[in-house]
Parts: sequence; structure tokens; C-alpha cells
Amino acid sequence: MKMTRKMIHLLSVAFSIALLMRGCDAQLDVCGRASLNTRIVGGQNASPGAWPWQVSLHRNSRHFCGGSLINKEWVLTAAHCFDNTSPSGLTVYLGRQTQEGTNANEVSRSVSEIIKHPGYSSSSHDNDITLLHLSSPVTFTDYIQPVCLASSSSTFFNRTVSWVTGWGNIRTEVALPSPQNLQEVQVPVVGNRQCKCLYGVSTITDNMICAGLIEGGKDSCQGDSGGPMVSKQGSIWVQSGIVSFGDGCALANFPGVYARVSKYQSWINEKITTSQPGFVTFTSNGTDGDLAISCSGVPAIPTTTVATTTTTTVAPVVCGSATLNTRVGGNSSLASSGVWPWMASLQFNGSHVCGGTLIAQRFVMSSASCFTRSTNASDWTVVLGRLNQNGSNPNEVSIKVANLTLSNGTGDNVAVLQLAVTPNLTNFIQPICVDIGGNTFSANTQCWVAGWGSGAGGVIQTLQEYQTSVVSCGNSSSDNSICTSSLNLQQGDQGGPLMCKLGQSWIHAAVLTIPTLTNSTASRSARAQDVQVFTKTSSFASFLTSVVGPFPLKATNSTSSTTSAANNSTLGASSGSQTSSPFCFTVSVLLPALTALKIFHQG
Repeated sequence: MKMTRKMIHLLSVAFSIALLMRGCDAQLDVCGRASLNTRIVGGQNASPGAWPWQVSLHRNSRHFCGGSLINKEWVLTAAHCFDNTSPSGLTVYLGRQTQEGTNANEVSRSVSEIIKHPGYSSSSHDNDITLLHLSSPVTFTDYIQPVCLASSSSTFFNRTVSWVTGWGNIRTEVALPSPQNLQEVQVPVVGNRQCKCLYGVSTITDNMICAGLIEGGKDSCQGDSGGPMVSKQGSIWVQSGIVSFGDGCALANFPGVYARVSKYQSWINEKITTSQPGFVTFTSNGTDGDLAISCSGVPAIPTTTVATTTTTTVAPVVCGSATLNTRVGGNSSLASSGVWPWMASLQFNGSHVCGGTLIAQRFVMSSASCFTRSTNASDWTVVLGRLNQNGSNPNEVSIKVANLTLSNGTGDNVAVLQLAVTPNLTNFIQPICVDIGGNTFSANTQCWVAGWGSGAGGVIQTLQEYQTSVVSCGNSSSDNSICTSSLNLQQGDQGGPLMCKLGQSWIHAAVLTIPTLTNSTASRSARAQDVQVFTKTSSFASFLTSVVGPFPLKATNSTSSTTSAANNSTLGASSGSQTSSPFCFTVSVLLPALTALKIFHQG
């Protein structure tokens, strides 16, 4: 059959649409995977292959900016890196670990085309995004992989845990020490309303996303613009931002500002018509704490109800609620995900040392005896929402410790760890109620303990749970003691909670300690009599209140963990608009107590 020109045109269009449809998801089966990324700890050297999309941009043999690989032929970076848009002398390094010495897993490519966003403004830093077309495709390996990009429908609520990577100065005009290893740092998202209040309303646009600690210490600094900011959803890493600009280095009230990737899905797909990047909808759970922020120029958000108009309020955080916990009996078993949502794993150099308990949104309690190897807060990391010490944990977050405070009583002591970032509360991360008032736990009260004791939990070291009951302490009786039937606690269980349910709420009754031959006669005697003696949590009420302040309210029938994703961050506005300058991102240790980092580069 002879085909008319119109028919040929229609078939051509149909074929092109088919290719585009295939291209739209062509990268989804490969993007955002980092098989060698087993660390979720900020402020340190990145391990090889942990961030396989990270690229280093060199002009005339000198590193000047970072970027991210988004498919086999394209790199995403910042527009302000390219006053000179000629690709001559420009080299992209992929799979690179250090800026000095050899990098066995790296490859390099020249660039055939630089596409700056037409709306980029060097004065306002708006639309700070650029695409680089590589001269030839790269082959994906464990060390070279594309990152997924946040789709236009993505939401990144205030406090969303994010990561930034790059090379560059550790502080202003101080170079990253040899061999200039790739750095990584964890930062929380700062909502745009709050960011406008801090920088000035006209400075922050909807095309931007902010991240960093409000109190300072983790943020951007002269080093590596164009680098990626990413967040993890399930097993997939999604790029939310491109390092753009900021005011100073790790200053309080001035978080880093990034180009918001989700605003550019259409523009990127317009420029990349084959093997299009994988766009993923990143969805934040719970309530966006940024909605409660207001200041001059950023009015409060009114909400209309049937009866009246009110201002949006943030639901209160409650304690002791475990939506996924139906425990009513039993002896010991492997725990399931979300059953004990306040359980924390305290990690030293990436290894589990002790258990702990989330007692307020930003505080974890454990045993003081867990910190014999180090009382330096920056040496420790807390993992929340974890079930298995080995294997995958899609519901977990890992947060550095900002401050570590030990009680100084004459007997057993407790430790309180203040987290560097406030975690989002979910069904898998909730605070337990702390026994401050001295609850009465009568004999035969059924209680539970949980922990990652050494040698327990199978190959993947699943969280173990044990049911016990309150018993008389006998000769070991004390107003400060609570006793249970014998428990076979192991190293690794120490620091975890003794948990008893009163009414609707789970109560932290005591911190787990393990009697040894060096313990008191009473402890050894109690052990021999199949009785375990613990110091009541209420014994530390004054210490805990002085460190933590007010504790969350107890859960009732009308309040549950589903309301707990609210982050009560209501900082006041700073005055006026600030002078800002473009920079590229690099990790910078500015405040050792917080493992402070800020990454950026004078592009």
C-alpha cells in the first residue's frame, strides 16, 4: 500500500511519542541505586561507591564544581558554575573518590554542550541549573550510577533528612586535606516559609529549596557548587536540590539554598529527549511544620472551617503510642517492624554498641556505662526506626549526636543524647513516655524489654523482644529500684528500655543494665535468685527534666502516633534581606561538636 505524506507524518509522530514514553521511565530501573552505600552518617569521608552519581568538574585540570549523573550522557549542575559556556577544556570525572592520587574506578569524559537555563539570573540566583552533554556515553558500574530526580509532584517537608556530597575547602580559604576525599554531610530541609523569614521574602523563590541546621554547623561553604542534595525513599535516592548559594559558612539562621530540582522536570525532559532521567515522586509523610511559620512578609496561613476561620496549628507530639504494637502476651521472639518505635541503636564507628530509647522528639536515653570508649558526642550516631542490624531497613533514619550528657549519681547512671537533627515521627519512630512522676508498677505487672543483644536475632540480627513481669525486690528493695523476673540480657541490650503499659501509654520504667562480677552484692544476689534489679527511671527525674525540658504528652484515645509527624520548629524571623553570593558545595567541618559541615565552591 502506498503511504501518503500525511500517513508517514502520523506514523512518525506516533513512533516519536512511543520513544518519548519509553524515555520517560528509561532510567527508573537503574537510577538512585547505590549498592555500596551502607552508611547513613554525616560529617565524614564518604566510602567508595557510596554516592555513584557524584561527578567532579574540571577546567584546565582544576576542580571547580560538582554535579550529578542523571543518565548515560547527561550531568546536572549549577548555572553559576559557568560564566564561560565554552566546553573547551572542560572534563567530567565520574566514579572519582579523591582529588589526589589514583582512582581505580573512575572514568572521564569531555563535554559537547553546555545548556544553561534561559531564566538564570546571576543577581537573584533564580533558576540556577545547567545540563552538560557528555561527549560519549558512560557504562554504569557499582561506582557510576545515575541518581533519580524529584518529579514535579514531590513534597519535601520541613526537616526531611537530606545528604549533600562534594569536595572543597573545609573552611574559608582552607583546603580539604590531602588526599581530598569525597565528603558527605546530613542536613535537614528548612521549609521555604521559614527560609524566607530568615533570608528575606524576595530572596527565596519557589524554584529554591533550603537545608541546614537553624542553629548553624551544617551548611554550605566555599567549595563545590552544582553538587547534589539527595534524600532516600525506600531503597531509592532522589535528588531534591542543586547547591546554589548562601550567606556565610554554617552560620546560625542562614541555611544553604539549592535549586529545587522538581521545578525543572519539564525543562529537563525538553532538553533530553532520549533515555530521559528517572523522575520519582518523593512524598513526605505527616504534617509540614513549615505551615506554622509566619513573619513579616510571610503571613500565617488561614484555614476555613464550617464555623470559623482559624490559623493552622501543628498537632502535639504524644508519647507512648505504638500503632503497630498489639503485644498482649508471649515470652520472647523476633520483633516486627514498628512494634517498639522508640527503640534506638547507638552506633560507634558504624557498629552497634548499645540500645537506647527516644524519650522526646530530639532526645534519646541510654545507660551511662555505654560510653566508656568515648564521651565525645561527635563519635556517636543514633539510628531510629531500625529493625535489623544487617540487611535493609526502609523505615530507619540515622542521625549524628549533637550533645551527650551523663548523670552523676552514686549508683547506675543514665545518658541523654541530643540529636543533631529532629526526626520526622512516623509509625516506626515515636517517643516513649518517661516515668517522671514515680508510677507504681505493682507485682505481676507485665512488661517488655527489647534489644540487639550479641549473638541474637539470626544472621540479620533482628531486634529481640522479651516479656517479663515485675516482682518483689526482696532484700534488694529500695524506693529507687524496680525488679523483674530474670532476663538473659546480652551485650548490646544494655541501655535499652524496660517498658510497661499503663492505660493507653507505654512507659519507660528503667534503663537496662547488665550485672557483672564487679557489681554490688545486691545485684549478684538478685541475679542468683532469678530476680533482675534495675534503677527506676523516675530516680533520674530532676536530671532528665534539666536536660530535656518538657516531655511529650501521654497518648490518649483521642491522640495517636498518626498525629506525631508534626515538627515543632517555630523559630522567629531574622531581620531583612541578606547579601548572598553563589558558591559550589564542599563539606566543611566548622563546629566539631556537631560535626559541622558546609559545602560550596567559588564557581
